[in-house]
Amino acid sequence: MVTMFLMHDHPGWEITADNPAPVRAVDSRNGSAALLNASARPEVFRLPAGACAALPPPLAAALRDLGPVARFRTPSLWDAIATAIIRQVIRAGQARLQHQRLRTAHGPAVATERGPVHALPSPQTILEMTDDDFAALGMTFKARPLRNAAAAYLDHSPKWAELPPGRLVEELQTVPRIGPWTAGAATADFTHDWSLYPYGDLAVRTWAATAAPDHPWPADEHGFAAHWRALTGEHVGVLTLFTLALGAHHAGAPAPSPPPRS
Repeated sequence: MVTMFLMHDHPGWEITADNPAPVRAVDSRNGSAALLNASARPEVFRLPAGACAALPPPLAAALRDLGPVARFRTPSLWDAIATAIIRQVIRAGQARLQHQRLRTAHGPAVATERGPVHALPSPQTILEMTDDDFAALGMTFKARPLRNAAAAYLDHSPKWAELPPGRLVEELQTVPRIGPWTAGAATADFTHDWSLYPYGDLAVRTWAATAAPDHPWPADEHGFAAHWRALTGEHVGVLTLFTLALGAHHAGAPAPSPPPRS
């Protein structure tokens, strides 16, 4: 029997000791929320033959040992953008906490047996929130980029929905306070094109080095990204996703958030 690792890296997943089965509410595009759980169908990723050939052997073995990796694509572009903004600068645990606070305080809910599960607030709700609302959540620093993104999403989402992933990354960067990291992370989350994920970030560097500590990984982001691209070639997307999955698998939680950037 082939085992499969199901990623719950998105900070919208709710997992508690009393209710260990992860559930997540997502925007249903009409101001309400829909439930995403194990009964839905995630996308399943497998390593192509020869994909790991150029990787350091310990990392290659660790990625192969994962077996197939399953992940739910975020069905709402707004959710993907807002989540990437929340993840800017801060560590994964803090991002998860802020995400949960924002959802619970201002997002639409789905009733479940375990109680209400909240999705992120809509762009309209974000624009209606006051400075005091953001301060009460400990998210003053996130107010401006979230408002910028909400206004841009309301203006441009029909156009964005028609763009191929690479162009979407470019268009998102026209929004103030959305830079290459945020645009790439949001687009990968929304489209599952992981070749667009900012693979030089701390998460990929951390788990690659954890699996293959004796390999001479470049310490800086740009040097690592160039080296990673050379090692992974045409398989950069799936190998990046598997490396993130490796971190989530061993940590029992999402991999580290990126260093300060937008």
